[in-house]
Amino acid sequence: MSGNGNNVKKSQAYASTEYQGKTYYFCCAACPGEFKKNPGKYAK
Repeated sequence: MSGNGNNVKKSQAYASTEYQGKTYYFCCAACPGEFKKNPGKYAK
């Protein structure tokens, strides 16, 4: 996942987190913090 909603390959992810039983992968250092502020916005 990136800030614009693009998919990130697991093998290329900077970081990951779980939300409601699903793992989300992030492209850079800023993305996990943004996701955690409002996960419902990104988890669709």
